[in-house]
Amino acid sequence: MHFKKQILTVAVGATLFGLGYSAHATNGDQMLGVTATQWGMAGAVTAAPQDAATMMYNPAGVAELGIEDVRFDMGFGLLNPPRKANGVESDSNWYLMPAGAVAFNVDNKLHFGMSMGGLSGMGVDFSDVMPATGGNQSVVTTKQFYKIAPGFGYKLNNQWSVGAALNIDYQSLALYNAQYALPQNQTYGYGFSLGTIFHVNDKIQLGLSWISQQHMNPFKWNTAGAPATSGQIEATMAAPMQYAIGAAFRPGNGWLIEADVKQIKFSDVLDTLYFDRPAGYTGAVPASVRFGWSDQTVFALGVQKELSPSTTVRVGYNYGASPIGPEDVDANIGSLAIVEHHLALGVTRQLGKSVAGSLSYVRAFPNEIISSTSTNRIELEQNIINFQLSYKN
Repeated sequence: MHFKKQILTVAVGATLFGLGYSAHATNGDQMLGVTATQWGMAGAVTAAPQDAATMMYNPAGVAELGIEDVRFDMGFGLLNPPRKANGVESDSNWYLMPAGAVAFNVDNKLHFGMSMGGLSGMGVDFSDVMPATGGNQSVVTTKQFYKIAPGFGYKLNNQWSVGAALNIDYQSLALYNAQYALPQNQTYGYGFSLGTIFHVNDKIQLGLSWISQQHMNPFKWNTAGAPATSGQIEATMAAPMQYAIGAAFRPGNGWLIEADVKQIKFSDVLDTLYFDRPAGYTGAVPASVRFGWSDQTVFALGVQKELSPSTTVRVGYNYGASPIGPEDVDANIGSLAIVEHHLALGVTRQLGKSVAGSLSYVRAFPNEIISSTSTNRIELEQNIINFQLSYKN
């Protein structure tokens, strides 16, 4: 009985969390950014935002972009996340990550903006990973999380800007393993973002941002045909609260150096997942599964240099300890959200008076975690390329 319960826990953990989809996060299940400029700074953009996609992270930044009329930022990323569980490599190793943002100057103090893109997600396609009755079992799962963030930034004076945004969320989830199949399901939710930027002087500026926990409606799966019952199974997966502080320094000659510290409250949303099952349910989906994710503290450093009026280059480093420890590998065998060290490179080239193109590459270095209670082993590395086209007038 204990063995069967352990197998079921591993199976549910594997199907609920995989690494993939279109958001393909690198800090736990959260992305470093959504545009090439944000990725190029390794996510260090709280105090000195680079583009209109600041609405995703610090809405005050939209008042700091020097927009005379309007700004558009559009682009996409390509993610290659080679990952393994117990030596088996997952299929589906390329993912597309679209993103876009727009901002308007209303009266030089008030700015409106909206950003959209994939902020987190997972997905694996393992053909032969975990033990099951009669042999090994396959695990296939997809999880997607998109956000639209309309909001405003307001310049109180030359030193201080504030901002707020509404978060409108879309999430989808599909789970398949040897015990059961829960097909693709969609749900919606909401949250809020607040931020501020303060200029200490003409060289130093500070940023502070807060993103609320995203409150999601439950996923619902029909159980008609399941043993001894019919009805629905429900499960709610919220996105974690985050807060960040950043300091940016402009020493002159086109240099910008920013350091950020971010806290992601994974333990509030990914410690235990509860399934609300109909009365009399006797199927394989358990009442709850403990994933045991820990909160994550992220350190990001980005350096930018304007080589000429038409060319800017960036380099960055991002570190966050894996929210999954050896004691929780068995329940997260499909999650693989374990990369810790990231190196970022980026460049922006002015293509015309109002148009610029940006490119970034991020390498998330390989990490492996072995279970402290079994022989299970998970591995992950990532390569992320982002392209961006910007228009500013």
